[in-house]
Amino acid sequence: MKKLRNIMIIAVIVVAVLMISVSLYYKIGISAVNKNDNSIKIVEIKPGSSSKMIAKTLKENKLIRSEIVFRFYLKLKKINNLQAAEYELSPNMDVEKIVDKISKGDNYIDESKQIKITFKEGLSFKQVATLIGEKTNNTYDDVLNLVKDSNYIDSLIKEYWFITDDIKSSTLYYPLEGYLFPDTYIFESKDVDVKTIFKKMLDKMGQVLSIYKEKINSSNKTLHEVITLASVIEKEGKTKDFTNISSVFHNRLKKGQKLESCATAYYGLGLEFNELGIATSEVISAKNDYNTYIVKGLPTGPISIPSKSAIEASVNPSETEYLYFLSDNEGVTYFFKTYKEHQNKEKELKKLGKWDR
Repeated sequence: MKKLRNIMIIAVIVVAVLMISVSLYYKIGISAVNKNDNSIKIVEIKPGSSSKMIAKTLKENKLIRSEIVFRFYLKLKKINNLQAAEYELSPNMDVEKIVDKISKGDNYIDESKQIKITFKEGLSFKQVATLIGEKTNNTYDDVLNLVKDSNYIDSLIKEYWFITDDIKSSTLYYPLEGYLFPDTYIFESKDVDVKTIFKKMLDKMGQVLSIYKEKINSSNKTLHEVITLASVIEKEGKTKDFTNISSVFHNRLKKGQKLESCATAYYGLGLEFNELGIATSEVISAKNDYNTYIVKGLPTGPISIPSKSAIEASVNPSETEYLYFLSDNEGVTYFFKTYKEHQNKEKELKKLGKWDR
C-alpha cells in the first residue's frame, strides 16, 4: 500500500513537472527573441502560405523562438486569417504582436517607392492597359495577356457578384472593358502586378454597384447591360447631361429605335471618339457588334469605364420624351422630341459657326 502511494506521488510530481515545463516552454516560446533588439526586418509572407510555411519564414528571420510554439499559439487562439504581404517586424516583438500585425494586414510600405495612378472616367480598356504599361513595370501586352487567360476570368466570375458569364462572350473585344472603376489608386511600387491593380479597381466597382444592386435586380436589364449603357452615356456627353442622355437612349430602346451612338461606331473600329466629333459614313456603316447604327438595342458590351455619375444615370434616367440630342462646338448639349427639331437646331448652329464637323 505504501509502495503504491509512493508511485502515485512520484507520478503526480512527474505530471506536475511536465506541466510546469510545458507551460514554461510555451511562455518562453511566445516571448520576444530579444527584447533589446529593435532592429527592423522586412519579411514577405507570400500568397497561399500555410501556418507551417509562415512559422518557418519567421524562424529563419530569427523573429520567433519556436515554429512549434508559434503554430500552437495560432491553434490555441483560433487564428486563421494571416494575410500575405510585406511586413516590418522586429526581434523585440513577441508572438502576440507579430501575429496581430500579420492578421490585420498591417503591412510595411516604403512610401518612397509608392506610385499613384489615375484612371480617368471614359478611358477604354486599351488606354487603361497603356497607362499601366507607362506607370508600372508591366507591359501593355502583360495586361492584354492577363484578360486572355480564361482561368483568370473564371476566377473573377466566382469572386465578384457583379461579374457574370456575359464577359466571356466571343463578341467582346476585352472581357473587363467597363468593369474597372475609374479613380486614383496608390500602389506599393512599380513592381505591382496587374492582378493587384485590377483587384483594387474591381473592389471599388463592386462598392459603387452595390448601391444600385436592388434596383438593377428588379429592372428589365442585366447588370452587364446597365454597365454597357453607362459606358456609352459616359462617352456621349458631359456629366450634367448624363440623365437626359440616358433618357434619350431609354426612350429609343422602348420604341425599338436604334441608339445610333457615334461613340459605339468609333469603338467598334478601335478608334477614339471625339466628344465634339461625328461619325463619318464609313464609320457608321461598319458592321460589328458594337456599332449601334447597325445593331438594334445596346452594343454587345461596354465601350469605356463609366463613372459613378454615368452608372447612376444608366439606372435612373430623367423622365422625358426626348429621342434626339446634339452638342455644339462649345460642348453645350441640346435635346429634342423630334428629328425635325434636331435638324433645325443643327442648321441654326451652322449659321452661328458652332457646328464645325
